[in-house]
Amino acid sequence: MALLNEVADKYFEKLDIFTVAITRAHGKNHPEAFEVRELFSEIKEKIQIAGSTKPNLDAELTQLREVTNNYTIPGDVCGTYAAVYNMLSETDQAYQA
Repeated sequence: MALLNEVADKYFEKLDIFTVAITRAHGKNHPEAFEVRELFSEIKEKIQIAGSTKPNLDAELTQLREVTNNYTIPGDVCGTYAAVYNMLSETDQAYQA
C-alpha cells in the first residue's frame, strides 16, 4: 500500500491534468482516451476514500489494461499521451506489488 500511495502522490496531480489534455488533443482519433480518463478518475477516488487501507482496483486496472492494450503507446500521439500510459503502468505495478 505504501508504494501505491507513493505513486499516487508522485503522479496523480499530473495525471489529473494530462488525462484531460489527451482527451482534447487525441480524443477524435483515440476515443479510448476518454475511457482512460474515466478509469483514472475512478482509481483516484478509490485510493482517496481508502486512506491507509488497500483499495480494490482489480476491475478498473483490468479494464485499463484492456483499453490501453497493456499500456502500449500509440505511434501517433504526443509525449503527454505517452507519459499518461507510463504513469498508469507504474500505478498498476505499484498496486500489484
